[in-house]
Amino acid sequence: MSKNSLPFIILAVIALLIISMCFTGCTTTQSQPAATTTATPTPTDAGSKQKVLLATTTSLYDTGLLDYLKPKFEQMYNVDLLITSQGTGKAIELAKNGDADILMVHSPSQEKAFIDGGNGINPRCFAYNYFVIVGPANDPAGIRNMTPEAAMAKLRELGVKNTPGVMFASRGDNSGTHSAEKGLWSKAKFNYTSDIQKSGVWYIEAGRGMGETLQLANEKQSYTLSDIGTYLAYKGDLDLVPIVDQGDALLNRYTVMTVYNANQPAEKIDIANKFVDFMISSQTQADIGNFGVAEYGQALFSPMNGQCTRFSCDCTSPATATTA
Repeated sequence: MSKNSLPFIILAVIALLIISMCFTGCTTTQSQPAATTTATPTPTDAGSKQKVLLATTTSLYDTGLLDYLKPKFEQMYNVDLLITSQGTGKAIELAKNGDADILMVHSPSQEKAFIDGGNGINPRCFAYNYFVIVGPANDPAGIRNMTPEAAMAKLRELGVKNTPGVMFASRGDNSGTHSAEKGLWSKAKFNYTSDIQKSGVWYIEAGRGMGETLQLANEKQSYTLSDIGTYLAYKGDLDLVPIVDQGDALLNRYTVMTVYNANQPAEKIDIANKFVDFMISSQTQADIGNFGVAEYGQALFSPMNGQCTRFSCDCTSPATATTA
């Protein structure tokens, strides 16, 4: 072999090696199907979230408690909790018409009628606070520190005489607060229909929610009855101050229940029952007891925490009933 032919031999060997490698690659590599991956389902993969409608009172909703608890329940059960607030009477009417899945109110007599009519199941009391008679700081009626019944009697006595500065703004909307007000008039020995309504310009029937009634009373510099929670929530925008805040007649108990009717889907009853259980759970009871402390220096509500006997209500039993 000559030296001159060596480079050509080397090139030929390299060429053969390259051809061999290409041939081997083409005959051993097969086309594979595209890999298939299955993503871990997220809660929304199964479809849109279930919607559940809660009908409640303005005196509860205006405090902000439900907005505070709402995301906790939604995250726990992957639902959309929709909230509508009116006076207790209108909230109950919505529930009766099948336009709500959960009812949350604070009028024991109206609640009983609703349940006795076969419209509600699993009622559970979950919190309480007190009503308070608020009014101008100078207290023109001179009712400060009276019993609630004596204070209402004095307001009427001076009101019908057109005493300057003595007016009373009523919710006038068949709400739980309005019902409590009528109860106070009754305890003061007055017939609401004949002795109070339309008894003079001193008695203002607002026909509004609690927050709006407080604002109206503030504008008129009149007295009104409010739950303490809503008053504290609006206090920063009011000149009114608590005038009468002691007395058993001012106790204000809140109840939640599942709405029932023959057409109510089983899944709605199930999620409503879960909400009832959520409200009486130890964690939610603790949350209720803490709500408002940081902002107002005191809790807006007291959790039941098992005090069923004191309030003659059930506040601990799991919500298991599915029919009335």
